[in-house]
Amino acid sequence: MLILASASPRRQELLRQIGCHKFSIQPAAIDETAYAQERPVPYALRLAETKAQTIAALMPQRFVLAADTVVAVGHRILGKAQDATMAREYLELLSGRQHRVTTAICFFRPDGTRALAEVTTRLRFKRLQPQEIDRYIAGDEWRDKAGAYAIQGLAGAWVDKMQGCYFNVVGLPVGKVHRWLVTAGLLS
Repeated sequence: MLILASASPRRQELLRQIGCHKFSIQPAAIDETAYAQERPVPYALRLAETKAQTIAALMPQRFVLAADTVVAVGHRILGKAQDATMAREYLELLSGRQHRVTTAICFFRPDGTRALAEVTTRLRFKRLQPQEIDRYIAGDEWRDKAGAYAIQGLAGAWVDKMQGCYFNVVGLPVGKVHRWLVTAGLLS
């Protein structure tokens, strides 16, 4: 059986969408603080691998899938906003600009082997009006989201341009995950 090392309802939904219905949830409690000068992609890879490794050590006879999604403008990592003020700061920074969303995924097998990969999608938001940001923050959709937005929600209307995988931005690059699960015999 597969263990998803994430409490994300979006990741659970995406797994079900690709036909994976037999999995359990076991979030990994790790320190997600970025190291000084750590770049977005290595940061996402480190967190995904650490999450998977943590759960695989507790349940070595199971398949473990972990993921971490990072929003970045240049080298600046935009994590989950801690409050409405931080969410506003992030959305103002993203307004009218290009940014990248990287999801790193790590898959541990019971034999001790692992796969580690990242998928990056480039997006450009339209210029946001202050009242759009106000409405979005008032609606609380920004909570628990990297970069303070959810593309599958109201913020999807802000995307002027996207290059790459939509599902990656939601939180799980389903194409790559599906291939791994098929190869492991967890999906047909």
